Amino acid sequence: MAESSNWTHLHAQLHRTLLQRQILPSNQPLLVAVSGGQDSLCLIKLLLDLQSKWGWNLGIAHCDHRWRSDSEASANHVEQLAQNWGISYYLETSSDIPKTEAAARLWRYQALTEIAIAHNYPYIVTGHTASDRAETLLYNLIRGSGADGLSALTWTRPLLDFRLPIADFRLGNSGENPNSQISADFRLENQDENSQSKIQNLKSQIYLVRPLLEITRSQTGQFCQDQKLPIWEDSTNQDLQYTRNRIRSELLPYLETHFNPKAQQALAQTAELLRADVEYLELAASDLRQRAMSPIADNPQVNFQLPVKLNRPILREAPLALQRRAMRQLLQQILPSAPSFESVEKLTSLIVAPNRSQTDPFPGGAIGRVEHPSIILDIKF
Repeated sequence: MAESSNWTHLHAQLHRTLLQRQILPSNQPLLVAVSGGQDSLCLIKLLLDLQSKWGWNLGIAHCDHRWRSDSEASANHVEQLAQNWGISYYLETSSDIPKTEAAARLWRYQALTEIAIAHNYPYIVTGHTASDRAETLLYNLIRGSGADGLSALTWTRPLLDFRLPIADFRLGNSGENPNSQISADFRLENQDENSQSKIQNLKSQIYLVRPLLEITRSQTGQFCQDQKLPIWEDSTNQDLQYTRNRIRSELLPYLETHFNPKAQQALAQTAELLRADVEYLELAASDLRQRAMSPIADNPQVNFQLPVKLNRPILREAPLALQRRAMRQLLQQILPSAPSFESVEKLTSLIVAPNRSQTDPFPGGAIGRVEHPSIILDIKF
């Protein structure tokens, strides 16, 4: 597209972001998740306007949870926009109304993944903004999260990473439980074996991309107003029973009024800085874990099958931050659900515990015990 009067600051900012970060390659099919709200409409309009520069093949996906009485009308509204723009439209409607935000989000990512696989889209693009990043940081801070949760919204990640943080929700939380967490493995319950196999083989080729993480919600709203884009207001975003909505409607405005008028940008910047730290620490912890794991007796292979043997002297040489991360990585592979802070601390404490110390059972029945100079993690019969 020519840089005409239609070329705005946000066009230039997104174009520059994509050039710098290389998160959406040129000449690729992009599946854009469009709810009809201001963030997703801003995203699809920007991508449409940049399409001639980047050579993308755009498609719109809309997920109808059937939560609202106007959800079908909302889906029709988005479909009409797709027709007006001359791009492909895909609709997924939930057969069962999700009971929680966690269930809704899991279904939404399953639906987007199914569409991407069926129609050969290697990239799923969502309209998460700097405001979402700020809200996520505050939400996870309140829950007692570590650096991983505070930097949860990343620019891009492969959908092969099945563990999806619950605080990434756009609409709220899952029942106000601070310890709740889901392990979203995208198992599609109603698919046949061939379809399941296809999904398993192709997921690693699909990336989730969030290109608007430097743009705030006020900017997307102004853009939609200037471009005369017809926003479909989601009434659930005003429901203050959800923690995220209270953060959005009450806490962030309070922080901006009384502490920092650019609180959203500052919090989003903090999340960006933490993300780089987290990535480095995860790599270092992975190296520590691999060095500490030893083969057991008649099994010369080192893997994540119980029993697992860990070298305590190697672990003791590392800083506590890496010890915790290494133990969490191990538990993520062994436990049936994402490990809690308490589970990680239990296992980490064995690094310096007296000989013959042991934990109470982890979820699934595994027990850690000290057999000097090792930690043994195994099922106790």
